[in-house]
Amino acid sequence: MKPIYLDHAASTPVHPEVAKVMYHMLMEQYGNASSVHAFGRAAKKVVNGARDTIAGFLGCAPDEWIFTSGGTESDNLALFGAAAASAHKGRHIITTAIEHHAVLHTCAELEKQGYSVTYLPADATGRVSVSDVETALREDTVLISVMYANNEVGTVQPVEDIGRLARERGILVHVDAVQALGALPIALRDLPVDYMSFAAHKINGPQGIGGLYVRRGAPLASRQHGGLQERGRRAGTESLAGTAGFAKAVELAAGGVAERRAKALELRNTLLAELNLRIGGDRYVLNGNPEHFLPGIINVSFPEVRTDVLLMNLDMEGIAAASGSACTSGSLELSHVLQAMQLPEEVLYSAVRFSTGLGNTNEEMRLVAQKVETILNRLRK
Repeated sequence: MKPIYLDHAASTPVHPEVAKVMYHMLMEQYGNASSVHAFGRAAKKVVNGARDTIAGFLGCAPDEWIFTSGGTESDNLALFGAAAASAHKGRHIITTAIEHHAVLHTCAELEKQGYSVTYLPADATGRVSVSDVETALREDTVLISVMYANNEVGTVQPVEDIGRLARERGILVHVDAVQALGALPIALRDLPVDYMSFAAHKINGPQGIGGLYVRRGAPLASRQHGGLQERGRRAGTESLAGTAGFAKAVELAAGGVAERRAKALELRNTLLAELNLRIGGDRYVLNGNPEHFLPGIINVSFPEVRTDVLLMNLDMEGIAAASGSACTSGSLELSHVLQAMQLPEEVLYSAVRFSTGLGNTNEEMRLVAQKVETILNRLRK
C-alpha cells in the first residue's frame, strides 16, 4: 500500500512549482543581497520581489514584512520585540493556554525577565472568550497574543473581536497565523492586529523560512544583530531560494483559499462519514469547535485505545498521523491544548490528529477509516 501522509499540520510537501522556483535560485542566483555589485543587486531584486509578492497577496505594505527562519522565530521576534519596545508603558501580557509552544515558552521566558503573563482558558471546543480577554485587561497591559487557528484541533479564534477590543485600549496585538495561512482569507490591512506570524512549510513551501508582519508604526526591538537586513529589524543574509519559494507558495495558497477549503472539507466529510459507517459514531469523539474550524485538521479521540498505541499501529499500516503539535509529538506528551479544553480523561489519552493537504484523496480517507476499524477490532480481541 502506498503510504498515506496525514500530518500536513506539521509540515507539507513542497509544491512542484515552488520546487522549480527554488531550483532556479539555487543554480542561478548566488550573490549576497547586501553586496553592491551586479550579483548582489540581482539577489536584492529577488528578495524585494518576493517581499512585494507576499505583501500583495496578504494585503500589507512591503516594508511591513520581515523575513524570518520560520514561525517560531516570528513568534519570538514579535513577543520579545514588542515587549521590550513597550516596557516603559507596562509589563503585563495576555495570551491563551492553547497557544503553540513558540508563544508559551517565549512568555515563560518573559516572566523570568519580570513580565507578568495571564494565560486565558479555552472552552471545551478550544475557543477563547472575548469577555475573558476583556476581564484580564489591566492598566499595565501592553500586548495580547492569540493564535488565529489552533494547530491541534483546528479551532478558529475570534481574532477580529479581540483586536478591536485591544485597539480601543491602545494595546498591541500579536496573532500566530502559521496554521491559518492558506486556510483562511487574510487581508492584513483590514485586521486590527499589529503583528502576525507565518511559516512557509505549512503551505507547501520550504522549511526554514517564515515571515512576520509588523504594522507600520508598531514598536519592535530587534533581537538579532550583525547587519542591517530587513530594515535593521532582523540581521542575517537572506535565503534567496527560501524567499522566492515562500513567495510562490503564498501565491498558490492565498490565491486559492476557497478551493483549498472546499477540498479539505470534502476530505474531512469523507473520513467522518466512513468512520460512522465502519465503527459507528459512538466509538469516537470529534474534538474542536463545530462552527469555527479549519476543515483540514481533524482531531479525533478513540476512547478504546491509547493515542500512542493507535499511532504506532497506523504507522505500521503506512499511515502518518500525529498526537498534536509537531514540536512535542516526538515525545507523545499529553496535549496541553486538550488539557486546557478540560476534556474527559478517556478523550485526552486517545486523541489523534489527522491533517489533510496536497495530494490527499477521498479514497485515502476511506482506506484510513478501514484501517482504523481493523486496528480497533484487533485490539478489542
